[in-house]
Amino acid sequence: MRSSERPWSVPIAANEVPETGRHFDLVADAQARAAIARLAGVSAVPRLTASFDVTRHSRGGLRVVGQVSGTVGQTCVVTLEPMENTVEESIDVVFTPGAAAPRETAQVEVPLEDAPEAMSDGTVDLGALATEFLILGINPYPRKPGAVFQSPAAEDDAARPFAALAALKKRTGDGR
Repeated sequence: MRSSERPWSVPIAANEVPETGRHFDLVADAQARAAIARLAGVSAVPRLTASFDVTRHSRGGLRVVGQVSGTVGQTCVVTLEPMENTVEESIDVVFTPGAAAPRETAQVEVPLEDAPEAMSDGTVDLGALATEFLILGINPYPRKPGAVFQSPAAEDDAARPFAALAALKKRTGDGR
């Protein structure tokens, strides 16, 4: 995603992080939360915060460890009533300059889940990272507490999907 398409952008350059690391407490403003809600396909994002500890990693890379916390407005899949869900996601991501994929000539295989992410022009966008983890943490099938789906009881033949066609077939005598 290009920086112009990101609803919340908080870029940090690797050279802005001291050897001892740097702490960030981020709070998304109303405009960013509205844009994130549209991107995530939810009715609202009334709250979105992130707390990150950023440290230097390896040769020019960064490691981001922290927590993303937010509230999202959704619709209950059972009752179709509006509701709010809390999203809490832990983050531990390593970013390296250049390509994220290991070289083909490397002797050590790096599992895909542990592969570092690529930095963009020597920076990491903490707002985009928080947005990504918030969206990944959203429940795709939100359900209000205590909401239980009750399927309709099919007591008579008329309730079956093709009952009318079966009745028509019997009347015409076309019993092939």
